[in-house]
Amino acid sequence: QVQLVESGGGLVQAGGSLRLSCAASGRTFSNYAMGWFRQAPGKEREFVAGISRTGHTTSYADSVKGRFTISRDNAKNTVYLQMNSLKPEDTAVYYCAADRAHALASGRQSSYDSWGQGTQVTVSS
Repeated sequence: QVQLVESGGGLVQAGGSLRLSCAASGRTFSNYAMGWFRQAPGKEREFVAGISRTGHTTSYADSVKGRFTISRDNAKNTVYLQMNSLKPEDTAVYYCAADRAHALASGRQSSYDSWGQGTQVTVSS
C-alpha cells in the first residue's frame, strides 16, 4: 500500500481559499488514481473530487464543481485540492485516498485501498 499524508488544512473565512496537499510514499504514485473525500461532524464521509492516474481525467461532487480543483504532480508524488469560494458547509475533515485497481478515479469509497489521516478544514461565516 501507499502511505498518504495530508496537509494544508486550517481556519478560513467564507469566500476564502485553501490548498490541500497529499504526499504519497511507498509505491509508484502514478499507478494510483487518487481521490479526496470529506467528513463533516455527524455526517458520513463523502466524495469530493477524483483524478486519474495520468491526471487527464477529473471528477467532482456537484457541491464543489466550479469552486474546487484537483490536480496531481506525479514527479512530486503529490495530489492537490485547490478550494476557492469556501462556504461554511465545506467545514469537514478532508481525506485523500489512493486506488490501485482503477485508472480512473471512482466516487465510491470502497474502491480506495489507502487513506491518509485527514486534515481539518474549518470555514467561518
